Amino acid sequence: MKAELAVATELAQQAGGLIAANLGRVGHVGHKSPVNLVTEVDTAAERLIVDGLTKAFPDAAIVAEETAADSRPAGPCWYVDPIDGTTNFVHGLPHCAVSIALVVDREPAVGVVHDPCKRETFTATRNGPARLNGEPIRVSEAASLADSLLVTGFPYDRCQRLDFYVSFFREFLARCRDVRRFGSAALDLCYVAAGRFDGFWEFGLRPWDTAAGWLVVERAGGRVTDFAGCGFDPWKPQVLATNGRVHEEALAVLAQAASA
Repeated sequence: MKAELAVATELAQQAGGLIAANLGRVGHVGHKSPVNLVTEVDTAAERLIVDGLTKAFPDAAIVAEETAADSRPAGPCWYVDPIDGTTNFVHGLPHCAVSIALVVDREPAVGVVHDPCKRETFTATRNGPARLNGEPIRVSEAASLADSLLVTGFPYDRCQRLDFYVSFFREFLARCRDVRRFGSAALDLCYVAAGRFDGFWEFGLRPWDTAAGWLVVERAGGRVTDFAGCGFDPWKPQVLATNGRVHEEALAVLAQAASA
């Protein structure tokens, strides 16, 4: 997977240059929903990545957020999010990422998450270590939620079930050191991989949000499941990622909140 990793990394960084140059300078902003934004930079960055992947790997399918949102290919597939954290990007908040993943045989094989604002590139392959700018990274050593800093996000339909989603936030906040909400699931996952956060949970995610970061966490020694504790499926909308040590405790909190 060296060639796939190299191409994905190069394309993510090229798209990142476009994003960094336009941070907070977007003209027209479209709305896929009242809180789900899209810009011409999303579209241009996606086109750059898709064109590059198609040229390098013409036999692989590509599912990209802005153009093929409901496609579910059976064979090898690239999942692309040109800007994960578009709302941050529109507001000039320097926290967003390009996410590119290759899924083969229903398992993530290559993952690249590039933060153009901090110039941080998280990478992983199925049989290799997770890295940040080429250096290996590992998850944290936190042994309990009481010692953990968590991160989460809220889905685009949050206003339809606001009390439901807030109930999960409340249950975790009562048990952990603190909770953050940064607005990029791909970076949230990578921050778990790097030991900056000890755990992450979120509803309503899509494969282009999670596939790359999922692999980075696992190759950094962490654990990623759905809320029932089951393993990787790119189309599962619920994701829990931890350092592994607090995973069972976090699953119990999710189960308790769901049954309340």
